[in-house]
Amino acid sequence: MSLKSSNVTARVEPEIKEQAEAILSRLGISASSGINMFYRQIILWNGLPFRPSVPSTEPKALDEMRKEEMDMKLSRAMLQSHRGEGLSADDYFNSLREELVSLRDKTV
Repeated sequence: MSLKSSNVTARVEPEIKEQAEAILSRLGISASSGINMFYRQIILWNGLPFRPSVPSTEPKALDEMRKEEMDMKLSRAMLQSHRGEGLSADDYFNSLREELVSLRDKTV
């Protein structure tokens, strides 16, 4: 099988391109490989490999989420934990207390 390639030309905002390529670089993936992977996923899924949607700004209760959505959130949380991203429980609860005090002060 001979390897052939075809060029893809797309207009992308410079900042978006830089951010995406920096992430791909950390993963050891070239922009061309990333685009190739994206195209292969489109073929595999016979459509976009994600569900386009407008993110909700309000948290959902567990019974309001589909299993796939909950699995995705748990996977993302595990990845962030392994990367050392996030807050300790003490830092989180301190920030939550500060937010609650701020809200209380606004309503008083």
